[in-house]
Order: sequence, then structure tokens, then C-alpha cells
Amino acid sequence: MLRQTFDRELQRLQDEILALGDMVKKALLESVECLKRQDLECARRIIANDREINEKRFAIESDCLTLIATQQPMASDLRTLAAILEIATELERTGDYAKGISRINLLIGGQPLVKPLIDIPRMAEKACDMLSRALKAFAERDVETARAIPKEDDEVDALYNQVYRELLTIMMSDHSTIEQASYLLWAAHNLERAADRVTNICERVIFTVQGEMKEFDTEDI
Repeated sequence: MLRQTFDRELQRLQDEILALGDMVKKALLESVECLKRQDLECARRIIANDREINEKRFAIESDCLTLIATQQPMASDLRTLAAILEIATELERTGDYAKGISRINLLIGGQPLVKPLIDIPRMAEKACDMLSRALKAFAERDVETARAIPKEDDEVDALYNQVYRELLTIMMSDHSTIEQASYLLWAAHNLERAADRVTNICERVIFTVQGEMKEFDTEDI
């Protein structure tokens, strides 16, 4: 494979990662909006569409491995391919959170919500905003942005803690709400984990550019 053809294929894979990211963001935001509206048909559609996210992830992985096996890429190209493999996995698992929230929607069914959903949608919006910028940082090899985004995870954690406190208070005051409140708490947990996966993506941006593989900790961010 000529270098020009290799570069074109590598760029295509990076574009596919961005497309996968768009699919995942849409699924996550829609899953929360459907939960808020208690739209069960929407929830079923998101669960069914998760197959498309999985298939795109596997296609990206297959193409990456083919390039690695057949082209013996240089170190910088190999880091990019390794990052694409890891990011594809992170995105697919984030898509699973959208599917999980949709299943929670079905479990709650037609029961009136124990509280209006305010902070859970905020968590989804924040996590998806972080994800958008992390993927943009990957596309642009923007290390500065990749280092800055994980600091914002504290905002998602704060919202999760607020949801936890409110739902715990509701459960303690009315035991009949325990089951549904537990479902909503799990939905919030899924969103908190989605934001954590953005941090993993940011680590891969830095690895791609600098060859530095390490987890963020308090001193880093």
C-alpha cells in the first residue's frame, strides 16, 4: 500500500471514530430525553439501534487490525491506530449506557416519576459536551484541551451526588418509591460513568501525540 493510500485510510478511520461518537452522543441524549418523557417506544428504538453502534465499532477495529497487520505502520501511526481501537471501545461502552437507561425507562413503564428529572438531563448534556470536545481534540491532536477536559468531570460527579441525595431522601420518606428511585439512581450512575470514559479518551489523545501512557490523577488535572 502506497503511503498516500495508507494516509487516506488512516484518515477514514479517524472520520469513522467521529461518526461513531455522533451516534453515541445522540443515543445518550435521546435515552435521557425519552426517560424524562417516559416515551417507551423511543426507549425500544434506542435499544434496537445499539446494534448499529456495536457493528460500527467492530468494523473500525477490523480495519485497524488489518492496517496494523499488513502495513507495519511507523510508531506515530501505530499510536494513532492503537488510540482508535481504544476510543472505539470507550464509545461502544458509552452507547451501552444509553441502552441501559432505555431499559430503565421500560422497567419504570407508566409509573409516575418520583421526581421531575432535572439534574439527570444536565449530567447527560455535560457528559456529551465533554465527549464532543474530547473527540475534537483527538481529531486536531489538541493536547492542551485533552488535559483540561477531565477537570470538568467534577461537575458531573457533583450532579450525581445531588441526584443521589435527593433520591435517598425520597426513598427514606416513602418506601414505596425505593424500586423506581433505585432505577433512576442507576441511570445517573450510567451518566457518571460516561463522563469517566471521556477522561479515558483524553488520555488516548495525549498518548497519540506524545507517546505518554498514564492515567490522569489529581495532580495531572
